[in-house]
Amino acid sequence: MSHPPLDTRPLRNALGRFATGVAIVTALDPDGQPIGLTVNSFTAVSLDPALVLWCLDNDSHNLAAFRRASHHAINILAAAQLDLSNRFATWPADRFVGLPWRPGIGGAPLLPDCCATFEVANETAHTGGDHTIFIGRIERFSETPNLAPLVFHAGQYRQLA
Repeated sequence: MSHPPLDTRPLRNALGRFATGVAIVTALDPDGQPIGLTVNSFTAVSLDPALVLWCLDNDSHNLAAFRRASHHAINILAAAQLDLSNRFATWPADRFVGLPWRPGIGGAPLLPDCCATFEVANETAHTGGDHTIFIGRIERFSETPNLAPLVFHAGQYRQLA
């Protein structure tokens, strides 16, 4: 049974009514160079085992590198990191030029001053429509509880009151 196609702009607007956090997912490419991008598709899957997921557009030039990476890091942005979010959402740009970071498990870049970071083993990837769903196992994490998160809602950055 086929269904009529949905108008994607109104659908995108309706989906945007769900407020999300903002994260930067990072890894090393096959040449050992850092890669990363801004996402709001991060979510917890399971506590036992500790699994999380995030999604990447199938047209992303980084898709093959993220598929091949043994690990990736999910850096949950703080309210003060709006510029960092925009930096990693812009293409083309060398997003890591002049940016301090330290290597996590598998070399995945950990960014400073985030609300939380998750160092994740790349477990599985599934194609879901026009995106790939990455499911990873958390191997290590940290948090800074006193930082407010950066929030995205209805196409705009927001902050918690």
